[in-house]
Amino acid sequence: MDFLIVIFAAVMASMLTLYSGFGLGTLLLPVFVLFFPAPVAVAATAFVHLLNNVFKGGLLWRGADWSVLLRFGVPAIPAAIAGAWILGRLDAGSSMFEWQAAGRIFGPEPAGFTIGVMMILFALLEWQSWFQKLATPRRFMPLGGLITGFLGGLTGHQGALRSAFLLKSGLEARAFVATGVMIAILVDLARLPAYAASLWSEGVFTFRELALVGTASLAAFAGAYIGTRTLEKVTLDMVRHVVAVLMIGIGSAMVTGLVG
Repeated sequence: MDFLIVIFAAVMASMLTLYSGFGLGTLLLPVFVLFFPAPVAVAATAFVHLLNNVFKGGLLWRGADWSVLLRFGVPAIPAAIAGAWILGRLDAGSSMFEWQAAGRIFGPEPAGFTIGVMMILFALLEWQSWFQKLATPRRFMPLGGLITGFLGGLTGHQGALRSAFLLKSGLEARAFVATGVMIAILVDLARLPAYAASLWSEGVFTFRELALVGTASLAAFAGAYIGTRTLEKVTLDMVRHVVAVLMIGIGSAMVTGLVG
């Protein structure tokens, strides 16, 4: 039954990505966190995110600006590893606080609490017009790499801030997209081994978990394929609002220990 639920949820989330302004990783994380422990959910999302970006990178890599890629991407690599390492340390198995309702005890673990807070924050930022227009000077690109790489490793949220730093880079549209995709690949390649090492050593990544992640990954790509065949590629504000509300709801559940 878990596999059927994960397949359905991943297909729907991947299809909704075509309608919303959220990236695949941002949209899939709230889905995965309902079925996996928080660190496993981040790792599973990163795996799907990497496969998706490798596909896009194979088509777009020639258009990337390599000077920007190096200035931004190189600092992002160690920062992503550091963020992923900290996420592994946060998953200590002890609740930050506990509360009781209906005869049950709830309490968030540090990893789930951190991811939940970030999920709420980014959902709220998506509603702010100034955040959509945010752009930082070109000279801050190495700093942007450090910040977005670290957040990418810690919680998986990186795309929106990366765009904010790249908007002032003077890149044309194709180069902007291609460079962003290549940077995302670097971050994913850096953080995935750290996730795997931490989770496997703690016995979190069992073969059943791997099977669920693999199934969800295939389902997500199936959802994207179905979406491109049946849905118009438009951004609907209503869907963005619904997704943001869901992120706030799931993030709040993680912060309070109801899930994750």
